Amino acid sequence: MKKIKYTAGLSALLILVGWMGSFVPRVWSMGEKGYVNISAAQFTEMMKNKDFVLINVHIPYEGELPGTDLFIPFNAMDQNKEKLPRQKDAKIVVYCRTGRMSDIAVEKLVRMGYTRVFHFQGGMREWEKKGKALQFRSK
Repeated sequence: MKKIKYTAGLSALLILVGWMGSFVPRVWSMGEKGYVNISAAQFTEMMKNKDFVLINVHIPYEGELPGTDLFIPFNAMDQNKEKLPRQKDAKIVVYCRTGRMSDIAVEKLVRMGYTRVFHFQGGMREWEKKGKALQFRSK
């Protein structure tokens, strides 16, 4: 009798958890591809409480967004593992000039095992369209 109650209770719990999972906002999900695309407005909001590593992957270097932590060419993620966070659940935002190179880079980061990757679609071009300036590192 106890075994039946235990099994029934466990089944009910699993059904409830599965049902509740269908109501989790999509924002919490890293998407089907393993990363989330974000807009300029979402990026601006995230910058208010910056708690992520911001990576510019555009080559050649054509400037960067304020707050950029790293410059890693989009096609050299593997060769720059030592620059990336050691924790695979570190929050990472990636951008380039238009989004094409960063799209490749975020997919690579996901394949490398990173689980909290965000792709700033439109990148520097979208940033400038919003009237915001790029920064340039002195040589």
